[in-house]
Amino acid sequence: MLPEHPHGTWETSPAARWEDAFLSGNGRHGALAFGDPYDDRVVVTHHSLVRPDGEPRPRPPALASRLADLQDRLLAGETDAAESFTDGRPLRWVQAFHPAFQVRFVRDTVVWRGYRRAVDFATGVAQAWCGGWRGRVFVSRADDVVVQYVTGQGLDGEVFPDPRLAGVPGGLGVGRGVVLTPYGAQLTLRCRYPDSDLAYTGTTLAVVRGGRTSVGACGLRVDGAQGLLLLTRVRRHLGELDAVAEAAALAEFIDGDDPAEDTYTALLARHEALHRPAYERVSLTLDAPRGERGLPGSELLGRTDGQALLERLFAAGRYHLLSASGALPPRLTGLWTGEWDTAWSGAFTTDANLNLQTASAPACALPEVTEAQSALVQGQLAHWRDNARSVFGTRGVVAPAHTDGESGHAFHFQRRWPMHLWTAGADWLLTPLVEQAETSGERPAWLAAALADVALFYEDFLTRTGPDGRIVIVPSYSPENRPANASWGTLNATMDIAAARHALRTAAAWHPGPDAERWTALAERLPDYRINADGALAEWAWPGLDDAYDHRHLSHLYPVWPHHDITPYDTPELAKAAHRALELRGAENHSAHGHLHHALIAARLRDAPRVADALRQVLTGDYFHPSLMSAHYPARDVYNADAAHTLPAVLTEALLQSTPERLVLLPALPAAWRRGEVRGLRTRFGARVDLTWSGATCTALVRPDRDADIGLKTPDGGDGHLRLTAGEDRELNLRTR
Repeated sequence: MLPEHPHGTWETSPAARWEDAFLSGNGRHGALAFGDPYDDRVVVTHHSLVRPDGEPRPRPPALASRLADLQDRLLAGETDAAESFTDGRPLRWVQAFHPAFQVRFVRDTVVWRGYRRAVDFATGVAQAWCGGWRGRVFVSRADDVVVQYVTGQGLDGEVFPDPRLAGVPGGLGVGRGVVLTPYGAQLTLRCRYPDSDLAYTGTTLAVVRGGRTSVGACGLRVDGAQGLLLLTRVRRHLGELDAVAEAAALAEFIDGDDPAEDTYTALLARHEALHRPAYERVSLTLDAPRGERGLPGSELLGRTDGQALLERLFAAGRYHLLSASGALPPRLTGLWTGEWDTAWSGAFTTDANLNLQTASAPACALPEVTEAQSALVQGQLAHWRDNARSVFGTRGVVAPAHTDGESGHAFHFQRRWPMHLWTAGADWLLTPLVEQAETSGERPAWLAAALADVALFYEDFLTRTGPDGRIVIVPSYSPENRPANASWGTLNATMDIAAARHALRTAAAWHPGPDAERWTALAERLPDYRINADGALAEWAWPGLDDAYDHRHLSHLYPVWPHHDITPYDTPELAKAAHRALELRGAENHSAHGHLHHALIAARLRDAPRVADALRQVLTGDYFHPSLMSAHYPARDVYNADAAHTLPAVLTEALLQSTPERLVLLPALPAAWRRGEVRGLRTRFGARVDLTWSGATCTALVRPDRDADIGLKTPDGGDGHLRLTAGEDRELNLRTR
């Protein structure tokens, strides 16, 4: 049976392009399943696959000795002084993410009858049916293996790994191996990068039920089989890989009287035991017609004013986010690509995109995602220390704006984007990890140490003061914008002020004592936010710097989202100015992340119509492929996970917001969402919340895991108070207006 909403999607034809392929992944390996009964293709990816560029890995520029001169020049009004703050090297991107290969089963003949393909979000299985043939694909979270299982009568054809994907470099050295075994065959594909000692090797174990096997033109020839199980792993390595050992490790999975069927069943059971509970922790149901819920995804994408589309995109977003997160968090393309020429190197762009994609993780009960982001950060902290020392001459850490997952060094310099001047990155990247710690009630020791490192950086860096005696952040950078009357590297970007204040206060809260007193005092000396002549929160708090409104980034609203430094409840005048800044902000090139970032901030400011309008921009802009993975620009231009992964966060923020001291219910409910239910949302004071609403009433069931004493903001704008006891559920019956 096809999965019903909200736990899957389906189509009536195979994927014509790799962008339309259904996705599976375990946060290490990924799979793109086309569902073609004639050429049954699965593109295999792996988070570790980044192409070496033939040069030594760059280090951050050694600029610390020139920092004081730059600060003097900027403070003296030399607005373009930062344009020469570089060591003269040309712009260099991080190493590019790429696919491994495709595993293909090309059949001799196909009976084309009753075709369908589907992906089940609750199991992670993508499958297709046609004329008695059935193909199933999933990537095991338990056993870290790509599993393909084909069944049917008279399966005749050839199985082989194929490296021929779009953009594959001409100098890629390819070696193949086929070894027949009692259960089928061992297939090996080794690919050595041009001008490099690095390579990656794919090992596929084929388990064949019935029929005959022989060595084919490129791989394994199968005749008259009834079942074919393919188990694939990819490893990136130096030198040679022991293919025999790799195959032996895969062979350990083979079991049962019917090895193909029994092994598939056992692998799926172990995988599902991990994947299904994670996926099912949270669910969202809106007031959608049942008929729309059953539509194929490509048809549903045309019903842009319906609730069924939002339901399915919420479910797909959580599924894809979970599937892309494990060894690392999602890249710009999640965990997937079908070509080597991946836009923006398929990197982790950390100045906006990564945190937008992972924004829903704490509230939507996906600690696997924040654990993956933690793994990225922990693996690069030593490089972050190099950045602080080399560029700024300080202790502590500075995060880069781009990383390939291997290097955390900041070396991306361009006159228009002097990314190495961005000092807010460490606080930005650690914020969701702090939120997860508040949600779970657990404070990892490594995170406490990292927060202290950020505070140490600010202690050493924040040494300049202005005429008013307050600290001046110089140089300062607001990604990826500039003042209308100055250059990109400047003074007192609002994001930098907010990040420094949050980082120092958070570190103080995690490290009580003399350090906390010193860091708190430093935070108090930071400049105030500035309201400009338009009544808007200024992107730069330095007098005389004019705002440039038409830009996709909203970095200056960082104190609104993800922080709660500016709120309608505690700082109403600043919230009014932040709202004015949001009104004035243009969409520039209509990047999907810009629209959804806009919606997240609007939700914090309780502006439901603006949330609905930002969602409308994305839903009507043709950003989503039939796979329900998204694009960066309208008209499905440039495969990119920002919209797919960020959309659940927008819907969640419209329904529920929390801090360790506050619960906000239905703060920005769009008028069209007349009835609905969300189950399993997590709060930062350690409770699960089930929320239902209909008409003028709503019910919230709060299930606390620990004691809490919190304020309550009700849907009608009122105030309340909750004293919660661990293990004692509280039901709240409230009015929505």
